Amino acid sequence: MSDIPYKIYLEESEMPKQWYNVRADMKKKPAPILNPGTLQPVTLQELSGIFCEELAKQELDDTTPYFDIPAEIRDFYKMYRPSPLVRAYCLEKKLDTPAHIYYKFEGNNTSGSHKLNSAIAQAYYAKKQGLKGVTTETGAGQWGTALSMACSYFDLDCQVYMVKVSYEQKPFRREVMRTYGATVTPSPSMNTEVGRRINAEFPGTTGSLGCAISEAVEAAVSQEGYRYVLGSVLSQVLLHQSVIGLEAKAALDKYGIKADMIIGCAGGGSNLGGLISPFVGEMLRGENQYEIIAVEPASCPSLTRGVYAYDFCDTGKVCPLAKMYTLGSGFIPSANHAGGLRYHGMSSVVSELYDQKLISARSVEQTSVFEAARTFARVEGILPAPESSHAIRVAIDEALKCKETGEAKNIVFGLTGTGYFDMVAYQKFNDGEMSDYIPTDEDLKKSIDMLPKV
Repeated sequence: MSDIPYKIYLEESEMPKQWYNVRADMKKKPAPILNPGTLQPVTLQELSGIFCEELAKQELDDTTPYFDIPAEIRDFYKMYRPSPLVRAYCLEKKLDTPAHIYYKFEGNNTSGSHKLNSAIAQAYYAKKQGLKGVTTETGAGQWGTALSMACSYFDLDCQVYMVKVSYEQKPFRREVMRTYGATVTPSPSMNTEVGRRINAEFPGTTGSLGCAISEAVEAAVSQEGYRYVLGSVLSQVLLHQSVIGLEAKAALDKYGIKADMIIGCAGGGSNLGGLISPFVGEMLRGENQYEIIAVEPASCPSLTRGVYAYDFCDTGKVCPLAKMYTLGSGFIPSANHAGGLRYHGMSSVVSELYDQKLISARSVEQTSVFEAARTFARVEGILPAPESSHAIRVAIDEALKCKETGEAKNIVFGLTGTGYFDMVAYQKFNDGEMSDYIPTDEDLKKSIDMLPKV
C-alpha cells in the first residue's frame, strides 16, 4: 500500500482565496462575444442588461489573473469545501494497472455536483445588486438544483427552465429544486414567445439546453428586477469553477505528486475548464506540461465533430454570438441520459485551448460510459453521475493502456457529481434497453449550414 492516503484533504485555511482567470495567461485570447445585431463586441452596458453587472465585468475581463473570492462566498464554500482528492486504489487493483488514478470529488453537497461553486457566487452578486430574482436553464438538473439552493440562501426568487426530456426522466431532481423554492418549467414551454416558436418548429421536441437558455433569457429581460444566470459555457463560470483545479493542484503538491494526465467530461465546459485551468496556466507560462483530455458524448460531439465559428449560444437566437466549437444552435441532441452534456457548443475558453492544441478531445458512446460507471460504482463505492462517467470511461481506458506499456502514469479526473437522481438511466442500462446514437454527417450538416454569417 502506498503512503498516499485514500483521501487527500486540504485544511480549511488552505482553501483558495482567489479564483484564477486562465485567459490572463493566454497569449491568444478567446474571441470576443458579439452583439448579434451590430456584430461588434458586446459592451459592459449591453451585457449588464442580461447579467448582473459584476458578473458582466468578470465575463469581459481577460487580463486580470486573479479575482478575490468575497468572504461571504468563502464562508458558504466552507460548508462543503475543500473537497477531497481521492486515490482510486480499488479501481487500480480491479484494472491491475500500474497507473495511479486520482479523482477530484465534487459531489459532497446536497446539489450533488460542482455546480454550487458558481451558483453561490452568481446568487451573491445578484443579491448585492439588489435584484428580486434570477432565471436560468438546467439540463440534467444539477445546475438548477445548485442555483435553487444558492437563491434560497440569499432569499432570491429562482425560475428554472428545465430541458423537457430531463424534466420527465428526473422528477426527483425537479422536486429538490421545488423544495428549495424554485419554480421549474419544462422547456420548450408555451410560457414564452421563443418557447412557442420552438414548439411550432419542432413538434414533440424533447428540448435542449439551447432551447432552455432562450426561454430563461426572455423571462429575465421581460421582468423588472431579474437577471439571467448560466451554469456553464461562460468565462465567468469557468472562473468560479477554478476552485476545483486550484484545490486539486494544491492537494497533489502537498504530497509531491505530478499529474501526467488530466481528464474531464465536457458539455458546456464549466467543470472541465475549472479543473484544468491552473494546470493549463502552468503550460501557458512554460512551467509544466500535461496531457489534458476533454471527453464528450458521441451523440453531441461539439469538439470532435463541430466547427470553430461564431454561433448563437441558444436555439432561439436571442443571446450574443460566441466563437466556439459548435454543432449549430439548431442542433437538437438525442434524448440521451447525460443531460448535462446536451449542449450544441463549447465554452469559448475551452474551444480556444482546443484550437491551440493545448488540450485534446474524445467522444464516447453512452453504453460504454455506463459500463465504466458500473465498474467504478462497484469498486469505489460512489454511484457516479452519467456526465462524470464520460471522464471515468477514458480514465479506465488510459489506465488499461498503462497496463500494456507498464507505465505508472498519474491520471487525474474530475468526478463532478453523483448519479442518485439518474436511476432511470441506470435502470435502462441494467435492463439492456440503452442504445447508442451517433448523429450522421448529414444530421450535423443541417444545423452547421445554418450558422450565422460572421
